[in-house]
Amino acid sequence: MDSTILTAVIMLGVLAVVLAAVLYIVAQKFKVVEDERIDGTESILPGANCGGCGYTGCRAFAETLVKTDDISGMFCPVGGNAIMTKIAEYLNKTIESKDSETAVVRCAGSCENRQRINEFDGATSCAVMAATYSGDTDCPYGCLGKGDCVSVCNFGAIYINSTTMLPEVDEDKCTACGSCVKACPKLIIELRKKGPKSRRIYVSCINKDKGAVARKACKVACIGCAACRKACTFESIIIENFLAYIDPNKCRLCRKCVEVCPTGSITELNFPPRKPKIEVQEQKQDNVNSETITN
Repeated sequence: MDSTILTAVIMLGVLAVVLAAVLYIVAQKFKVVEDERIDGTESILPGANCGGCGYTGCRAFAETLVKTDDISGMFCPVGGNAIMTKIAEYLNKTIESKDSETAVVRCAGSCENRQRINEFDGATSCAVMAATYSGDTDCPYGCLGKGDCVSVCNFGAIYINSTTMLPEVDEDKCTACGSCVKACPKLIIELRKKGPKSRRIYVSCINKDKGAVARKACKVACIGCAACRKACTFESIIIENFLAYIDPNKCRLCRKCVEVCPTGSITELNFPPRKPKIEVQEQKQDNVNSETITN
């Protein structure tokens, strides 16, 4: 009886050794050796896992950076040029620097400019609201104000103004990750270049209705009159579907379009205050007088 038990134990032991050897051989044959540079690259990235780079997280982005020969078209919006430069040096690859961007809200339909005609009694979600009906105003294109953009921002860079009920962006906190852009069902949020001294000009309207209809729905709606396009000497403004759009790559921030817009739908940010027209005229007259005296 004892010899039978001993034999069984020995056979099980031999079988265990054989199986372990087989597993070891298989593991060695099919093992995947991960490039240690992936860990190094991931450690350089900010770890926000926001998806702004186009990948599911910093780990996936790091793997792609290591495995891709040409990374010139890849970019981490949170880390910016500084982080991408470190990664390029670490991987001995070349990148292209990009202009800093920030989110802008292309809707000025505040409670004052866009009258509410009904009240939505449902889930406090822009996505749900947009899927069920056109909105609580006459403008079916404007901001719904339920804050989906706020809830997806990991950096606290966007909030709902309690007076206008519109989202506003804190550009000092915004990393241009694009989460708010993807979350907005009305597509009113856009990433644009910050511009020199953070100065930007854009049309705060996406209403594609004809002028009279758009203006009836919102006091500051773009009516597609093309006055801005005619005033622009840099061909940076296009008119499509009764709506003006300013190309940030062509705009030279001259602000001529802002001056001629009849509805005030063009937003200018971080510019110095304009001089009153009377003061400008007096200054021009003084210059003329000075030239006359000199001559």
